[in-house]
Amino acid sequence: MTLDQVERGVDRDGRYDRPMTTVLVVDDEPMVRDVVARYLAREGFEILEAADGAEARSIIERTALDLVVLDVMLPEINGLDLCRWVRETSSLPVIMLTARTAESDRIVGLELGADDYVVKPFSPRELVARVRSALRRAALPAAGDGSDAAGPGGPGERASGSGAPGSEPPAVVVDPVTRRVEAAGRPVELTAREFDLLAWLADHPGQVFSRGQLLGQVWGYDGSVDVGTATVTVHVRRLREKIEPDPAHPVHIQTVWGVGYRFEP
Repeated sequence: MTLDQVERGVDRDGRYDRPMTTVLVVDDEPMVRDVVARYLAREGFEILEAADGAEARSIIERTALDLVVLDVMLPEINGLDLCRWVRETSSLPVIMLTARTAESDRIVGLELGADDYVVKPFSPRELVARVRSALRRAALPAAGDGSDAAGPGGPGERASGSGAPGSEPPAVVVDPVTRRVEAAGRPVELTAREFDLLAWLADHPGQVFSRGQLLGQVWGYDGSVDVGTATVTVHVRRLREKIEPDPAHPVHIQTVWGVGYRFEP
């Protein structure tokens, strides 16, 4: 599939086709790129490839993409800088590929807005599962899986704050159908993972969840993958920066020391 065909929305024979789920694979190692591309293509995704950060940025600027699989160590523009740029301009889901196993290195990518990360060497099947999961969280139709795009909460708004007649509007409003969030009456831009975390907590007000429980409920990890609970900590911090009046003294996403977090209306 050529970049021109993807941009114009036509199939391999030049005919206009249904909207495609398109994934950009960015890695400077041809073998890694080829393996990832082949596995994703086998699952029905349209694949574009880039060997460096500059080429990837050009494709992202020109093309309607659904997700990016992005290596950290890249020539021209490294993966972390590219992830930062993507997050400044869009909510395009990003899955980082990294050979760095130190938790601090993974946290950097998450703090820049990556939705997930996979440590090399990795199972291609696991990566495909992560891609599908990220697309579901972004309410995009993952190729061939027929999943519901409504998000984790089901129909209807979730709101915190006063809802009585004549009172102030809710401080935080979460709509799992449109995946929109308002805080103090203003729209808030969240990544797919941030939204799912907030929606889960808001759907269970007052209930305390450990970081491990949140990894299972929101990230879908069953304990067989060692990702570290710092993933949850980073996303909670980013959420507080976006929805709390004073992130240093949160009133909605509260820490229960030694246990985890709870959402308070």
